[in-house]
Amino acid sequence: MNSLIRATARCLRPGSAVYLTRQADTRMCLTPGQRFLCSATGIKKDLAEIVKKDKVVVFMKGDPSQPMCGFSNAVVQILRMHGVDDYASYNVLEDQRLRQGVKDFSNWPTIPQVYFNGEFVGGCDILLQMHQNGDLVEELEKLGIRSALVDTENKSK
Repeated sequence: MNSLIRATARCLRPGSAVYLTRQADTRMCLTPGQRFLCSATGIKKDLAEIVKKDKVVVFMKGDPSQPMCGFSNAVVQILRMHGVDDYASYNVLEDQRLRQGVKDFSNWPTIPQVYFNGEFVGGCDILLQMHQNGDLVEELEKLGIRSALVDTENKSK
């Protein structure tokens, strides 16, 4: 019981992630003091809620301030170039169940994974292709997000 109390206290501390385990129902803290995922039977349901909660959601290795792989870094940089700074990100390296759960949820084998308004967009390669062919500007516009590249392009004309 004391370990459960200590783990809960650590989870509420900013900047820490703690995993709380019970026999029948496993819970983990994704964002300290904010979001919990049930990884036993309801992970798909929880992931469905998470991807719909924010306009842009990224499951990545690391976090936007310190990506831990080149592909995750590329997604962060593409979003940054478009001026998208307000998005939810989840570090899949913090828990193997989240990492596998999001792959199963999307039926996509790689990380990072990007969602717009609860819809799976794809990974780094697809986001890069959308950026290169201009589709990303249109998709962001559908979300009510004006791409910073549109403003830059207008200034150069």
